[in-house]
Amino acid sequence: MSQIADLLLVLRHGPYGGLNAREGLDAALTAAAFEVPLSLLFLNDGIYLLQSDQQPGQLPAKDLSKTVPALAMYDIERLYVRSRDLEQRGMKPEQLVVEVEVLDDEQAANLFHQHRHILSF
Repeated sequence: MSQIADLLLVLRHGPYGGLNAREGLDAALTAAAFEVPLSLLFLNDGIYLLQSDQQPGQLPAKDLSKTVPALAMYDIERLYVRSRDLEQRGMKPEQLVVEVEVLDDEQAANLFHQHRHILSF
């Protein structure tokens, strides 16, 4: 985690409360298509994007938990969550649709210094 990467995308919003989460995932896929090295940090309600049992039901929204596993096909493999966010929402890493690296607050803060560009959604 000590090398400098080009882009950190921070996903802070849940999957169905607006367009932020979807736009963040779209930005990740677009950057990866252009071979931009990137990392994804899921913070706050953004960790709900990783939840395996999403049920958008009657919402006019795509089940974004299906998009997250596709990140690996684009070589997006640096996925991070903050342990505090998991704990506050009663979630465990094994409940997520992809494998992530769990960071403490200090490690998450350091992640921002390890990237040249940061976009927050």
